[in-house]
Formats: sequence, C-alpha cells, structure tokens
Amino acid sequence: MRINRLSTITGVLSTLLVSFSAFAGEHQVLNGTWKLVPAKSDFAGQPVVQTGTVRINDDRGVIVVTRSFVYDGATETIFYNDSTANSKNSPTIKAGNLKTKTKWDHDVLKVTTTHSGAVTLESYSLSKDGTMMVSVVTPAGKPINLIFQRQ
Repeated sequence: MRINRLSTITGVLSTLLVSFSAFAGEHQVLNGTWKLVPAKSDFAGQPVVQTGTVRINDDRGVIVVTRSFVYDGATETIFYNDSTANSKNSPTIKAGNLKTKTKWDHDVLKVTTTHSGAVTLESYSLSKDGTMMVSVVTPAGKPINLIFQRQ
C-alpha cells in the first residue's frame, strides 16, 4: 500500500514538473529579434514607424523586452527597454513617475507602463503564420496593431 502511494505521488509530481517545463518553454517561443513589417501594421492614425525592432529574451522567468523604432519624419531613434531583472526579481520596475510591469497572461506577454498616471498596455503574441503581433493600447488613441517577422 505504501509503495502504491509513493508511486502515485511520484507520478503526480513528474506530471506537474513536465507540465511546468512545457508551459515555461512555450513562453520562450517569442525569444529573439523581430523586425517590424510596416505594410502589414495598422498605426490607427498615429505617426507611421519607418523601421523597428523588438528583442525579447525570457530566460527562466527573467524577461527583457527591448524596442527600437524610427518614426516617419523623425530624426532620432526611439528606444525602450523593460526588464524584470531587478534586484528583487520582481516583474515591476519603478523609475520616478514611470512604472513598468512585465508578465505572461497564458501565451501573451503583456507590458503595462504607467507614466504620470497614463497607462499603456502592450500585448505580444505569436500568430499562426509565425509572425508576432503587438497590440498597443494607449489612453490617447485607438489600439495600434504592429506585425513583426523574426530576423
């Protein structure tokens, strides 16, 4: 009787470990560098991005999202970087009146940025065709949908 119980517990723990590993591995599918495809993106009336890249690295729950964009008519590159790799390994970063939180919601990576009370939500997901879709919802406008190809 004791051997059967131990065998059952071991089986359940093994199943949980495999399930956790598979779930964590799914998040790494977005890892890599992605290049914006402006012609397939919907900027919802916002300034058009000429070029852009997003680099995502999820290494055992430490998530780093780096974004670099050049807007139509702009003379500079806009660069953003979010990471959960801070001293307490917390998914929230605070710097002055800027607060960023990065987390997984099932298979969607969500980055919530609060700046001076205004909240922007970015949602990163893999499409069936292998492209990455990024939905950006800002307080000032309609949702922007950006399409990226893996570089």
